[in-house]
Amino acid sequence: MNTVSLLLSAFILSITGLFVFIWSLRKRLFDPSAAAAHVIFSHGEIGIGEEPAATKAQQTSLARHGQDPDQPIPALPAEQRTAQERDLLQRVEEDRSSAFVVFLFLSCAVVWLIVASLAGLTSSIKLHQPDFLVQQAWLTFGRLRTIHLNAVAYGWAPMAALGIALWLLPRLLKTPLVGGKAAIIGCMLWTAGLIAGLGCIAAGLNDGMEWLEIPWQVDLLLVAGGALIGLPLVYTLQARTVDHLYVSIWYMGAALFWFPILFLIANLSAVHIGVEQATMNWWFGHNVLGLFYTPMALASVYYFLPKIIGRPIQSYNLSLLGFWTLAFFYGQVGGHHLVGGPVPGWLITLSVVQSVMMLVPVVAFSINQHMTMRGHFGKLVYSPTLRFIVLGGMMYTLSSIQGTVEALRSVNTVTHFTHFTVAHAHLGLYGFFTMVMFGAIYFVMPRVMSWEWPYPGLIAAHFWLVVTGFSMYFIGLSIGGWLQGRAMLDASRPFIESVIVTMPYLQSRSLGGAIMTLGHLVFAVHFAAMALRYGPARTGAALIHTRRLPAAIAGA
Repeated sequence: MNTVSLLLSAFILSITGLFVFIWSLRKRLFDPSAAAAHVIFSHGEIGIGEEPAATKAQQTSLARHGQDPDQPIPALPAEQRTAQERDLLQRVEEDRSSAFVVFLFLSCAVVWLIVASLAGLTSSIKLHQPDFLVQQAWLTFGRLRTIHLNAVAYGWAPMAALGIALWLLPRLLKTPLVGGKAAIIGCMLWTAGLIAGLGCIAAGLNDGMEWLEIPWQVDLLLVAGGALIGLPLVYTLQARTVDHLYVSIWYMGAALFWFPILFLIANLSAVHIGVEQATMNWWFGHNVLGLFYTPMALASVYYFLPKIIGRPIQSYNLSLLGFWTLAFFYGQVGGHHLVGGPVPGWLITLSVVQSVMMLVPVVAFSINQHMTMRGHFGKLVYSPTLRFIVLGGMMYTLSSIQGTVEALRSVNTVTHFTHFTVAHAHLGLYGFFTMVMFGAIYFVMPRVMSWEWPYPGLIAAHFWLVVTGFSMYFIGLSIGGWLQGRAMLDASRPFIESVIVTMPYLQSRSLGGAIMTLGHLVFAVHFAAMALRYGPARTGAALIHTRRLPAAIAGA
């Protein structure tokens, strides 16, 4: 394809997208007014944050926290109180309709998180102790690291994201979930396919492309399962009782539309060969991050953050701008992984340009999050969900800006084929996506189980373990990767020096990974305790650092 054809195709695509945007506005599906940001709230909820299982005394104290304690909270008129009670009863019914299927998805997600963590930690140790666990072929680095990647990419990440999405759908569309049985069957097929796929990788059978190692024959199970999991979105959309589709629905709907296309095209057998195969590989590898995991996480942030602080997002227009610019600018970002490779120059240039243009949706989201949280940052002290989600949102900003800088040829020349790229990938998929999912799960599970988290102290322990471990992991790999790249570019230095210089940083990676894994085990044990209803039967929300809060909160 020549440059003229490329530019013409991009122009036609942009014009088509513009017409779709105008059509959605005329149909009021995309309402840019501030009132559109209020649709996630029931009568009288604005000004009072939602914390699962919180008593009325707690809700009142939480609303006052960080504000003038002498300022009275106005009572609702009788008519609005009736409407609020009706809305709350409807919400209970919506949560009940999705409870079992969401619990199934989140349980699978936690199991795959532990499997992936143990495989990742073991493969990390092998980088500086290559003789560690080499008695079996499936325990070698090449297979175990691939098991780790696929357990994250097709186990923990999609199971957590889809579980949260299935819980959000009824709430956002204000109707019970439709098609839950199809999602359950889909979850079983997906899990069976992932088990079979990891088994093939352990046995040495894989397709040889990063993110696409599972044999295409096994992928058929994932395709069938994914199709069934997507049906509740279609059915519940048809049964919706709301006129306006909140921005979270657009993010989730687009993600569930984009992923099957990406996965199908990437797994077409014997179609992509040679250089084209490498190009397709990174087209998929980057787009599955930016067009599936990222929209699902952003959908969660745009719902949970306003709900917890009791305030609509600052600018609904910015949320729409972020959605459309993500859709328009992300498609060819993955090409910057091929800088210096035998691919057309225009493809690399297009990728670099789109990587830089990704600053638009990132800045839009970052400003929106900060302005929405303004005056409410004190609530990070006690709210587990808010703490994880706000941190995750900040990591999205950092990860995206770093990705833009890393796409520049001058920087990419140093960082390519080094541990710096590994650190960047984890900043996005762990620092951003996984942190948001942790926060969402802490909010959702009390609604799913009708039971509060039994040990709030374990939530705080989980947070500080994963934050400390990930900080060591990311900083160590970033420094080590940069030194590694500089050493490889120095023709006067033997290659082995680029390996030796990374050793202290690889050890810090393993130490950080061990701390992260410990945090995941704490999370999994707490999740299991809640699922089994083991531990003290608590009343009120699982708030942390209660000694710093008003008496009505701390005493509940």
